[in-house]
Amino acid sequence: MSDASFVEARRRLEAKDRSRRDKRMPVERAAELVRDGDHIAIGGCLYSRTPWVTLRELLRQRRRDLTLSRNLLCYEGELFMVAGAARGIVTSWAGIGLPWGLSRIVREFVESGRVRFDEWSHLALGLRYRAAAMGVPFLPTLSMLGSDLLARAGARTMTCPFTGERLCLVPALFPDVALLHVHRADPFGNAQIDGYPHMDADLAVAAAAVIVSAEEIVDPEDLRRHADRTIIPFFAVDAVVEAPYGAYPHECYGLYEADLAHIDAYARGVASGGADAARRHLDDYVYGPETFEAYLERFGVGRLLERRRAAQELSR
Repeated sequence: MSDASFVEARRRLEAKDRSRRDKRMPVERAAELVRDGDHIAIGGCLYSRTPWVTLRELLRQRRRDLTLSRNLLCYEGELFMVAGAARGIVTSWAGIGLPWGLSRIVREFVESGRVRFDEWSHLALGLRYRAAAMGVPFLPTLSMLGSDLLARAGARTMTCPFTGERLCLVPALFPDVALLHVHRADPFGNAQIDGYPHMDADLAVAAAAVIVSAEEIVDPEDLRRHADRTIIPFFAVDAVVEAPYGAYPHECYGLYEADLAHIDAYARGVASGGADAARRHLDDYVYGPETFEAYLERFGVGRLLERRRAAQELSR
């Protein structure tokens, strides 16, 4: 749907069920909102608030032909490629972070033609989500002007009628499903994020369906006491999954820090073993553990608590 006409995408959003109802469900059921061939927008950024609980379930349910978009795509993109679940990625960066360099697996799968890579600048991709959230077909920007991305990404240019300057126009991006991980949500889907929200608020309004995983589900009155912190409204959300440590081994600001030792071990394995190392990781952390609770047990209670203490020290 992300490449469908603007009018069709708007009509789909207008037809969405926006009723106030209890949307709590297990992650296995929530993941059924994602169909083969869908465009999935992932909230958070790099290894911050990655909705691992839902991504892992999609891999377990063997989804196929997905397109993944994210402002900064971390190694979840690698796992979806190796698992045969992703046919395309839309992002401004694909890898873990600067200490680990560019993704070897992304390069292998893109250069061999198995996966399509649509690269946009970080700002341009954010504006594409923002345009969809606003319900307009495009937004103007100065981003990407003078770069090779302008010709490759599918943007267009125009002369500003007010200033006469050249502008880049980026088209609205309407994901089929947005996956978001938040600090707290109520049963209806109102959700709050502590710390930087990244592009999550726009994703929630731009997508046809929204799955929110939350560290805790709270009474609606608890959210009303700090209503200014509710950035995702209930009427945009289709499923709410309670998932403590739902972003682990990535971080959730103020609650637990990223498990960089685990991430580094994965990166070193891929650096030496390539896609085979990623397949072993899938077996150990995705296909092996039957539940998300069993997945967390692979890391150990002591490790989870240590990462929680580290986050509390940093956010004091």
